[in-house]
Amino acid sequence: MSKAAITGVHGYVPDYVLTNAELERMVDTNDEWITSRTGIKERHILKGEGMGSSHMGAKAVAGLLEKTNTRPEDIDLLICATTTPDYVFPGTANLICDMVGIRNIGSFDIQAACSGFLYALTIGSQFIETGKYRKIVIVGADKMSAIIDYTDRATCVLFGDGAGAVLLEPNEDGFGVIDSIIKSDGVGQNHLYQKAGGSRYPPTHETVEKRWHYVYQDGPAVFKFAVKNMADVSAEIMERNHLAGSDVAWLVPHQANKRIIDATAHRMGIESDKVMMNIHKYGNTTAATIPLCLFDYESQLKKGDNLVLAAFGGGFTWGAAYVKWAY
Repeated sequence: MSKAAITGVHGYVPDYVLTNAELERMVDTNDEWITSRTGIKERHILKGEGMGSSHMGAKAVAGLLEKTNTRPEDIDLLICATTTPDYVFPGTANLICDMVGIRNIGSFDIQAACSGFLYALTIGSQFIETGKYRKIVIVGADKMSAIIDYTDRATCVLFGDGAGAVLLEPNEDGFGVIDSIIKSDGVGQNHLYQKAGGSRYPPTHETVEKRWHYVYQDGPAVFKFAVKNMADVSAEIMERNHLAGSDVAWLVPHQANKRIIDATAHRMGIESDKVMMNIHKYGNTTAATIPLCLFDYESQLKKGDNLVLAAFGGGFTWGAAYVKWAY
């Protein structure tokens, strides 16, 4: 059976850089506190009226099509993972397709918070494996600055904006998405969420005044769940595929917190020099973190490398994938 191989990757982050020094002037925090607890030094912020996640996603997809010499009319399906869609509807995937000239195909959004890219990759790979489609674009794009309260020092230091995209194509030689696991547990719904803006609490003067349209996070609870579940699912994907730490060329973890990443790598028996890390540059870009890691480290990847992708997000959602790099 064909596997869904990643045959190209591209990323995009906005020009504006929000540094820890600038945040020190906005809230009661400091560079040492942020860096020691999260590993973040700066994050990129999308500026400009009417600019949304789709604009970053379109930049990533356009770059991906160009570098892989792929025509828009050759794409069979586009899936966008995002927690910050431009609109309630139409889907951000539809908007991205329109911006890059992709017409008359299926496109839809996936909402699994920070695990969204892994969920979308898992779904997309099924269409390749069954032979239904031959060229699929998976996008992770989030404008987290749109839902961050920049008076809340607990959350405003964590998040940034960005997008990343990969091209999936059939591979008969054993390269690609070998295995994946996705999980969720609604017990975490009130530990990390945006209370208003959906059908349960539509926008009103009251919801705005109560600041319910911003991200709320119970930091200690999220940290505890993330450390356990991201490490557990990464160990599970390795055990299922008979992989030891020495067999893994790279761990590609969701970039939420350096301490969570370190704990996951330790559980997997993977040395720090085999862990993709760019949280210091971008912060947590939610669904974009994993493809942005692949984009940043692309030049260091070799054909046949064993990669373990791992993520944890609000909901709670989490997952892991075993990918054998194809180029």
